Amino acid sequence: MTAVFLDGIVLGLQLGLLGVGLTLIYGLGGVLNLSHGQFAVLGAIVIARMTQADMSLWAAVPAGLAAAAVVALAADLTIMRPVYRLQGEARVLLGLLLMLGLGTIIDGYLEWKYPIEALNIRISGDPIPILGVPMRVGSLVASALAVVAGAALFVFLRYTTFGRATRSIIEDEEGARLCGINPSLVRSVIFGLSGALAGLVAVSRAMTSPVTSTAGVSLTILALIVAVVGGLGSVSGAFVAGILLGIVNTVSAFYIGTYITAIVLLAAAALTIVFRPSGILGGGT
Repeated sequence: MTAVFLDGIVLGLQLGLLGVGLTLIYGLGGVLNLSHGQFAVLGAIVIARMTQADMSLWAAVPAGLAAAAVVALAADLTIMRPVYRLQGEARVLLGLLLMLGLGTIIDGYLEWKYPIEALNIRISGDPIPILGVPMRVGSLVASALAVVAGAALFVFLRYTTFGRATRSIIEDEEGARLCGINPSLVRSVIFGLSGALAGLVAVSRAMTSPVTSTAGVSLTILALIVAVVGGLGSVSGAFVAGILLGIVNTVSAFYIGTYITAIVLLAAAALTIVFRPSGILGGGT
């Protein structure tokens, strides 16, 4: 049982980082990025292709993260501009349709061009005992990567001027605008950052299991579930929900089965919407 619990924490840290990118975009613009998982896969495929071309992993990973960030930023500067000019339900619906369309295009291209491509990062080394359970080095490195990225994001949002501006917009966009903050600039930067975070999730996932060219939709669904349970707009909520859902996922898969696990996660999101619409930590950053 301890091994299952630890595997759940490893997965949960990855899910938390995945949900953070989506929840930041929603908090800033009121739009659900339904192509978030595709950004992750795009970064993974770029890294895989570069390493196959004899480029070192140390050079390929930054290139893959940059590719995901550039595509996300390009989406914000082009198709998202008409969305931000709208308000209320019109903004939400148009944003959903456009980002879903973008995700479908990325999915279609990757499945056509690289149907059997996958990113699989193997980290050698003897298993390291944690609480009496031998853990693979790849799992520990993936967890450390997610923790460091989460801590860096926390410091960025909490202690930097740009981070405080971001939190101000999430809490009150009009008030932030009156204080001289440019919401459009902040959204663009955070959109690009969310793409890089998605690529980083793909890197950490690849240390524990292959990330294929068809994984975009499933990653987007997982990000959406984490964001809903944690509270749309809440960064800390995304990490807490990610860890909880990661444990639920592994325990459910171990005792019940993978197919039922998907139903359990969706049920968790549905129950959160019914009993706590703001999420477990909704309302904060």
